[in-house]
Amino acid sequence: MLYRASNGLITLTHKTYKLRKLTMKSLTKLAALASLLSVVPAFAQVKINDTLSVTGWSVGSYQYTKPNTGSYTDSFNVDAALLQANITPTKNLTGVFSTYYRPSSEGGAAPSSDVTLLDAYFSYDTGTGAVISAGKFLSYLGFESFYLNQDNMITLANQQFLAPIPGYHEGVKLDYTVDKTTTVGVAVVDSLYQKPGYNYTEGSGSLKHQAGFEGYYQYTGITNLTLWAGVGYETLTKPGFDTGGVVAPHGAAVTVYDVWGTYQINKASALSAEEIYKDGGKGNTGSNWLLYYSYASSDKTTTYYGLSGEKVQDGPSYVKYSISPTYALTANLSLRAQASYTTYTNDKPITSATFLGAEFLFKF
Repeated sequence: MLYRASNGLITLTHKTYKLRKLTMKSLTKLAALASLLSVVPAFAQVKINDTLSVTGWSVGSYQYTKPNTGSYTDSFNVDAALLQANITPTKNLTGVFSTYYRPSSEGGAAPSSDVTLLDAYFSYDTGTGAVISAGKFLSYLGFESFYLNQDNMITLANQQFLAPIPGYHEGVKLDYTVDKTTTVGVAVVDSLYQKPGYNYTEGSGSLKHQAGFEGYYQYTGITNLTLWAGVGYETLTKPGFDTGGVVAPHGAAVTVYDVWGTYQINKASALSAEEIYKDGGKGNTGSNWLLYYSYASSDKTTTYYGLSGEKVQDGPSYVKYSISPTYALTANLSLRAQASYTTYTNDKPITSATFLGAEFLFKF
């Protein structure tokens, strides 16, 4: 399971634990991408003309996971890639369109497809602090990113069971800059969570049964501190439109609260924390939390130390300990490693698991 929940990374419940063998196809894909990366220093963000620019990224990794019982799993994949076009026909109007690749071994991007249209929206800047957007876009919620190239580690710190943070959906949103320190936003979307078969890449497609709503508040008025609070609500989440925790045959309403903050201690180090609470009825209620400490030992090397956990009401829980250094070879190419140890409760036969991984991150 490698989604935003786990961000496409292996989750270790006994329900999803699978052995993935190293295949020649995986080696071929990774070798081909490595060949591309050999010319990375020649790339920069591509500006086609005054109205069109193109950007993108790709992430590939080797991941090894060994639970306390049974065999290990591993993967050797190009985990995800994105190519995005930004179109600005006028100063106050922007269109964003992207194509997203996710291999089937990591859950795919859409049913029976490794590729899907991800972003497809326009934004209109009114010039008064308000920006109106409509189309297909990413959820406001979540400290950790849907985009693997922007995360602190190879795997996400949490989201193994509840997966409370949504992915992409379709709708309209309004973002408003109140002043230099305060930004707020609201969105009305087709659904908070993805429809069956989509790897956090598409909502339900209608408002009739599963309409979703989101809002957030961000404050940066205290020196070196960013505070963020958000909420999401879905009128009805049916089985298959969320995690496996939805057990009510006719579904249930879901509310998600998300609060996070980041404090820049000094030029080299920062501390971040997040608390997420999800109430989706029986089997779909609980909380996630994380703590990150980052230290930049040089202008090229940053290490993240993570402590995180999740507790499902009347269900399993875990605590995860992680370390993940990243080294920037160039402005476009980085290498990352991760070691994690996770302890599980009420998820027998698994009581613990060790994760090791190495990853490259390419962007332009």
